[in-house]
Amino acid sequence: MYDELTAKDIQKMEEEIEHRKLVVRKQALEDVKEARAHGDLSENFEYKAAKKFKNENESRIRYLEKMIRTAKVISEESAEDEVGMNNTVELYFEEDDEVEVYKVVTTVRSNSLKNLISKESPLGMAIYGHKVGERCEVKVNDTYSYFVQIRKIENTVDDGSDALRKF
Repeated sequence: MYDELTAKDIQKMEEEIEHRKLVVRKQALEDVKEARAHGDLSENFEYKAAKKFKNENESRIRYLEKMIRTAKVISEESAEDEVGMNNTVELYFEEDDEVEVYKVVTTVRSNSLKNLISKESPLGMAIYGHKVGERCEVKVNDTYSYFVQIRKIENTVDDGSDALRKF
């Protein structure tokens, strides 16, 4: 299994890896060393917290490196009149009689609280490649689906402000 990432996703991941290796790792090791100097490690909360932070940093580095290694790089380009990567889309939800705006992003940047939906999510898959005015069926699972209509597509770009998800 691979994740679909853009070249910018990979660049952002590489920058985070470099920062974690050069800055965060150094500080984490220093924190462990300092906490260890406080004596009895069995009841030393600072030592345990420092070790936990150090391990989390190393885990994040391994996670990002694996994501990059196994990624399928996809293009951010799309036709002017169809839903593509990083496009902001205004959708009409028929069932709820509501209009909402979403931005289509890769899985590593998706955040439902900020209306950033993954291209691989049920909603993302339903609208990707479709045009204004089209009615799309969103299949949530085998027993439930709903319809949305694409009202507007704005060809936005990845300006780097959409943060990478933590895990």
